[in-house]
Amino acid sequence: MLKLLSSFLAPKHQILTILLCLWSGVLLAKDIKITGIVTDNGIGVPGVTVKVKGTATGTLTDVEGKYSITADENATLTFSFIGFNTVEENIANRTQINVNLTAASQVLDEVIVVGYGSQRKRDLTGSIGKVKGEELFKQPVQTATQALQGKVAGVQIIASGQPNTQPQVRIRGIGSALAGVNPLYVVDGVLTDDIRNINNNDIVSLEVLKDASASIYGVRAANGVILITTKKGKAGEIKVNYDGNTGFRQAANLVKMANRDQYLDYLKEIAPTFNAAASPHAFAGTTDWYDAVLRRGQQQNHNISVSGGSEKSTFYISGGYIVDNGIVTTNDFRRITFRINNDYNISKRLKLTTQLSYTRGNEKGVELGDTYRSVYRASPMVIAKDENGKYGNTSAFGNVGNPLLSMDTRNDRTQTSRFQGNVALEYTPIEWLKLRTAFSADNGFSNNRVYLTPFQTDLNTYITSGGNQRRLNSQLNLTENRFLRWIADNTATFAKSFGKHDVTLLVGSITEKFTTNQITGSRINVPVNEDLWYLGLGNPDSQLSNGSTGDLQTRQSFVGRLNYNFDGKYLLTASLRRDGSSKFVQRWGNFPTIGAGWVLSEESFIKNTLPFLDFLKLRGSWGKVGNDNIESAAYILTAGVNVPYYFGSTIAYGSVIQDIKDQNLRWEASEQADIGFEFTALNNRLSGEMDYYNKKVNDALAYRIIPAIFGDPDNQLLTNVASFVNKGIELSLNWKDKIGKGLNYTFGGNISFNKNQLLGLNGGQALLAGSVGQQGLVTRTDNGREVGSFYVLNAIGVFQNQAEIDASPVFGTRANVKPGDLKYQDVDGNNVIDANDKIYAGSYQPKAYYGFNLGLDFKGFDFSTDFYGSYGGKIYNGKRAFRFENTDNLEAAYADARWKADRPSNTDPRIINSATPASTYFIESGDFIRLNNLTLGYSIPKGLLNKAKIERCRVYFVAQNLFTISKFSGFSPELPAGPLESGIELNTYPTTRTIAVGLNLGF
Repeated sequence: MLKLLSSFLAPKHQILTILLCLWSGVLLAKDIKITGIVTDNGIGVPGVTVKVKGTATGTLTDVEGKYSITADENATLTFSFIGFNTVEENIANRTQINVNLTAASQVLDEVIVVGYGSQRKRDLTGSIGKVKGEELFKQPVQTATQALQGKVAGVQIIASGQPNTQPQVRIRGIGSALAGVNPLYVVDGVLTDDIRNINNNDIVSLEVLKDASASIYGVRAANGVILITTKKGKAGEIKVNYDGNTGFRQAANLVKMANRDQYLDYLKEIAPTFNAAASPHAFAGTTDWYDAVLRRGQQQNHNISVSGGSEKSTFYISGGYIVDNGIVTTNDFRRITFRINNDYNISKRLKLTTQLSYTRGNEKGVELGDTYRSVYRASPMVIAKDENGKYGNTSAFGNVGNPLLSMDTRNDRTQTSRFQGNVALEYTPIEWLKLRTAFSADNGFSNNRVYLTPFQTDLNTYITSGGNQRRLNSQLNLTENRFLRWIADNTATFAKSFGKHDVTLLVGSITEKFTTNQITGSRINVPVNEDLWYLGLGNPDSQLSNGSTGDLQTRQSFVGRLNYNFDGKYLLTASLRRDGSSKFVQRWGNFPTIGAGWVLSEESFIKNTLPFLDFLKLRGSWGKVGNDNIESAAYILTAGVNVPYYFGSTIAYGSVIQDIKDQNLRWEASEQADIGFEFTALNNRLSGEMDYYNKKVNDALAYRIIPAIFGDPDNQLLTNVASFVNKGIELSLNWKDKIGKGLNYTFGGNISFNKNQLLGLNGGQALLAGSVGQQGLVTRTDNGREVGSFYVLNAIGVFQNQAEIDASPVFGTRANVKPGDLKYQDVDGNNVIDANDKIYAGSYQPKAYYGFNLGLDFKGFDFSTDFYGSYGGKIYNGKRAFRFENTDNLEAAYADARWKADRPSNTDPRIINSATPASTYFIESGDFIRLNNLTLGYSIPKGLLNKAKIERCRVYFVAQNLFTISKFSGFSPELPAGPLESGIELNTYPTTRTIAVGLNLGF
């Protein structure tokens, strides 16, 4: 029509023709509504500015990163956010546009999960550490927290080399003695105490709530909270990724034991009449018992994932398989994992999210008590196993049983299955309001079966004749465990920006229920054939046992949180959680927190005086959190049944309360104050944080002595009578830069200082723990001391002659003390060495722990390494102290250094036997530094991969725990245990070194 009209117009009217065309185009174009979500590595980014390019039209993303805007169907949208690269997207008639931002500065402006939401790191008022998933799965470990070692200030990780063990995590010290010290884990909203079911390759990020910011989780958060976010799919082409490695593990450090000659020399001093030639069980060589029971164990880890989706829905599906054979010959572990995460945009305002994971584990365990400890004690003069398959008779030699025989005749198999899932529905009725309801569940099953094979001291069976190690009857023990935890939470989030004000308000309620059920049974004389290992096939008349127990816990909580930001300079966070727990008579408690931040770098007086600073924020917080991690029945009185009562010659049976319980028992309450600052400088190349914290635990549980007349069998009452304090400083620095056009490098480190102290026991009984065989309990937790302090005699040298013995106080009977024995300090000056002379000699808790790392990237090659260490902790060498028999073996270093008449020593005694008391002689330094991880990789250039339609291909070499520099003479300075008995090396599974090669593929 326009062309026809133009033909009737004179040339002088061409301008009118052009105007008509433009006016027609405006009439034909139309405005449409565009919605979407802006993310940073799959996590929604709040506060992103979304504008129509060339106009004043714009909006901000909400707390979940969602936005809605109206624009011309042919216009361009710009997405900008401080610290991120600006993104432009042509609308091209699309009604949904999702954008993933890439950070220009990945230090202070990344998105942090904070519990029931997320924030920019620059807007945080609390102390929260974050590690990206790509940093975690670099290391060949089974559990993400082990890969966290040395990466977050204030977080101490103590790991074991034993397969399928969860590392011990301590966040800002030990805050309890009896109510649990482990952190809470939250995986995609699912609360749990165990993350061994999580595939490290599925993790996007791991956040650690270290200070009062954890109070959003109330009574579960006294020991800190670790939040784990798993991967999600993205709209677009389907992506397939494979990540795998294979290699081996070996003992990182073994204690060298005495050989035959050293051992004989020791025995002859203890028993001068001993004649090795007269023993039919001794042989001419030396048995290395650790070589007999340990091996180089194979390990492999394979993971594959598929992700993708459309604007309506996205998916992420992954599967993983782990094999860890362990370094003990009878130990192995297998695990498969499966995960599926889906997002469905049902409408523009309604979204459904589902997450489901399944884990199946199969472990053959090793008994670390008498069996594995015997490896250290067994005589080197007895053969482990001869060429005929018969086991050496260590027991007949006056020694422990043959540990190899004990291991080979013990079949300890545990199978576990675990489902973990979450379903959430989000509704956004208006742009600034989001309603969310979610239901999560964690359901697990385990079956442990221990079969003990019979053996006798007969030439035709297992062991050479003449010994006393035997098992005449087979035994089968079964244990089945089930647990179910479900949580329903409902929240409403209001997020609004007006002028220079940004306000986010969260309110909600959380309901939780946790149930457990355990069934046990045992029988003897069950057939040796593994296919017949059932209780019903055992002897029903002898050593019959059955058992059943369980637990029920419930919690109800209400939560509210306010985040306020004025002009990007002044920050305020306040929250209140009200918790009710079934574990106490006084059900309810309130847990508040408040935090403030000041972005100094936005002030003109900082900009003008410190131009090298890119960002500087001062922040502080205070909060209160609870700890209800105690037995569910700790306050409930229990009665013994069928108790006889005598009326003359008549007996009546009834019930009686046999213990005393505190009916006012309440949760431990932790108050924590934190002040710190964060900065970036020199064009974001240098970044760092520093924090000072003071965390005090009030109403801590301890035992109070009560008179025996009250009838409690232990004469003690569990009650709230103590308080603990942890004070510390955390510092972290990171540098990131490049040299020329090809070399990028990073260097960083962190260090944490912590002082732990029990402040007041208020009439309670000092807590004794840490059993070391005949030496008894070697730790004591009391006023003014660290939790789990070693409490022993002070060894001040070695008696050199009889004259010194006669002139000094001695331990025990003076006639039994000889030159070469240890001498001890008479602390109370009464000329007698006894329990009153014990001193506090430090604890396992370090004064400082630290980590540092280096990363290089050059033309496809990547190199990274990180170190981890601690300083100031002590270790009790319990394995050396534990001696019930004089014929137990000894360490080669001690055999060469011990006192002898012709080789006197003032540090090492002549013998260590069952009469040797606990003393500082067995306490050693726990200081160490370890090369935790070393990785070298090469990524094949994309130009070479395009023809094969491969998006990425990287091969790499990785070594974990390559070496450790330590003053400790034992196997490992890392000794996981409870807070009262930490730092005692007794039955330790050796720390392992891992060497592996791997492949990363993407299609």
